[in-house]
Amino acid sequence: MPSFYRTRQPCWRAFLMLVVFLCASTTPQFLYSQTVKTKAEVDSVAVIEKLTVRDSVVSGEVVNRSAHLLREVQLFIRYTWLWDDEMKPGKIDPGTSTFHTLAKEIAPGGRLPFTFTPSPPLPKVAGGRFETSVAISGFAQVIETAK
Repeated sequence: MPSFYRTRQPCWRAFLMLVVFLCASTTPQFLYSQTVKTKAEVDSVAVIEKLTVRDSVVSGEVVNRSAHLLREVQLFIRYTWLWDDEMKPGKIDPGTSTFHTLAKEIAPGGRLPFTFTPSPPLPKVAGGRFETSVAISGFAQVIETAK
């Protein structure tokens, strides 16, 4: 057997063992299907109700309309700055947006109240006001499979 083969064989074995380990330790991606849904499709699964905004603090309830457990519900919260004089806006737009993931699961047909306070607080700026919008931007549905 040539000497170069003997010196490279352990490297190939280590590489092969690493590949086998990685394949065995990861869950196949087809078990985690990700799809982009229309607003109507999202609304058939989950909606936000009782939404209130007071001093930039957003509160409400997420309602699970589906027959499956929801987890990792993610809200997209947008604070849009509207200038009093849109023809002569200021130089700095204080508007901002963020994603907020709910910490608890929502049972089928269940409700989960939430409250979000921006940190740092929104700036106190003259010459306009904030308009706040909240939308569901993501979630995971736990669908049991037959065994």
